Amino acid sequence: MMRSVYSLRSLSVLAAVVVTLVCADVASAQEAGGGTTLIEFTPYIGIALTVIGSAFGISRLAASAYESMSRQPEVAGSVQTAMIIAAALIEGFTFYALFLCTPS
Repeated sequence: MMRSVYSLRSLSVLAAVVVTLVCADVASAQEAGGGTTLIEFTPYIGIALTVIGSAFGISRLAASAYESMSRQPEVAGSVQTAMIIAAALIEGFTFYALFLCTPS
């Protein structure tokens, strides 16, 4: 159980770092005169990674919650509440990452 928690935590940290690096405007990627970036697809790659990562995270969350509820139906209410809170946190992070990745 703890191994899966650590792997999900490290996966989410890795995803956050990748999204930050992909969405960052590198100074060497800018034109000398105009100030626009040479890499035009960088925000869209960041948006794609964010959406794929959040979809994967929510699907894993729902699958684990439904499996837990099917094994122990008496704790279904508390598992469902925890699942909804975790899904809301994942979606909040997703919207924040999408806000950071939107092209300006």
